[in-house]
Amino acid sequence: MVTVQSISKFDKNQSSVITIGTFDGVHIGHKKILERLINNAKLLEINATVLTFFPHPRMVLQQDSNIKLLNTIEEKVKILEKTGLDYLIIHPFTKEFSRLSAIEFVRDVLVNKLKIKSIIIGYDHRFGRNRNADINDLRNFGFTFDFKVEEITAQEIDDVSVSSTKIRKALESGKIGTANKYLGYAYMLTGVVKKGKGLGRQLNFPTANLYIEESYKLIPKNGVYIVKSRLGSKIVFGMMNIGFNPTVNGTEQSIEIHFLNFEANLYGQKIQVDILERIRDEQKFNSVDDLKIQLTKDQEIATGIISKL
Repeated sequence: MVTVQSISKFDKNQSSVITIGTFDGVHIGHKKILERLINNAKLLEINATVLTFFPHPRMVLQQDSNIKLLNTIEEKVKILEKTGLDYLIIHPFTKEFSRLSAIEFVRDVLVNKLKIKSIIIGYDHRFGRNRNADINDLRNFGFTFDFKVEEITAQEIDDVSVSSTKIRKALESGKIGTANKYLGYAYMLTGVVKKGKGLGRQLNFPTANLYIEESYKLIPKNGVYIVKSRLGSKIVFGMMNIGFNPTVNGTEQSIEIHFLNFEANLYGQKIQVDILERIRDEQKFNSVDDLKIQLTKDQEIATGIISKL
């Protein structure tokens, strides 16, 4: 898969089958649409192309700073790379871009720039300035500019929407198994390991403190989780705590991972952590010693579960 940052940088002359969307989570509902896209492209012997936008349109048009997404843009690229797409175009979404009329978007972007021969799009898709054009307008443009419009049905769109809603609700309530089922993969957190306060090391449970730069990334419910990560050439399992460290009167949310049977300096490294299972809620203990006792129990539970994976 070739990733292109901006429509203006897409300079291929080959024709494409295209679909457009945010594809947040790239979950099992999305993958059905992507499979159709890729199969159609193979039949026509042309490129399978996804056009997506970043920042999320709601961040720009509604100035919705509270929006939480299932993937960072980097994570989304990683997942889409495994699908068999030919091209992923990530276009910077701006207010100026949103003001393109329907004809300008179709003629100048889809036809002249992206060379579409077919587009797979939702029955309820709206586009153009003030989102004033719909799939019927797109079909009319198809007759004019010689491309086919294939509709994603209401049921398929509902499947995507329901999956996204269920994933978000599951993560917010700590039901990681449910979230992973709808995603089709383990929910991931990606960030840089930074120095913490050293409490974990004092307890003989040294932790990697994960800093996630993207404030829009959805963080699951506070608690203790079983995770795995690829560190160098090794797959390493661990316990992760998301929360405020109430036992030591913490005031800021942190993400701390204690990797099992692993010792290395990870400071400054960017790592991806896949969340496998939730062990318990975050708790406030009467003392640091009580916390250490609980961490030992957590490790026994985690080791037992990991041994069965």
